[in-house]
Amino acid sequence: MPDELLRPTIGADVDLSARPWRLTSQAYVAFFGGVIATTLIAFLNARRLGVAASKRRLILALGGAGLVAEAIVLVLLTDDLTATSGVRVAIRVVAVATCLAQVRIQQPMDRAFQLRNADYGSLWSPGIAAVIGCGFLEIVLLAIVAVWL
Repeated sequence: MPDELLRPTIGADVDLSARPWRLTSQAYVAFFGGVIATTLIAFLNARRLGVAASKRRLILALGGAGLVAEAIVLVLLTDDLTATSGVRVAIRVVAVATCLAQVRIQQPMDRAFQLRNADYGSLWSPGIAAVIGCGFLEIVLLAIVAVWL
């Protein structure tokens, strides 16, 4: 019977074939792509890191809350349905704040990944795809909210 002290405890259910992305790189996706883009990337990265399902759902909930916060900021700061530079900055602040909360959830498993001395995956292609695709979706959703309210 193997010694319980020598049993591996970190990353027993982690798929090592899909390398996770650097947590700091997710802030770029948040800044340029918005809340939906950073939530998608954070959710996929959390799965790659082996974060528990309950915490991955929390990442999605934070993304939903961030999207609602963006809509509230948009409604409160716009008068005539034109987004000024102040509104765009405020929306980016909300996206980056959401990203920071999502990164905080991923940090323990990211530290465990760092202990393996493995290389991170490249976020260039998925990050650009998320910025373009999800960023466009977010613009459309916020435009609908601005017109509706």
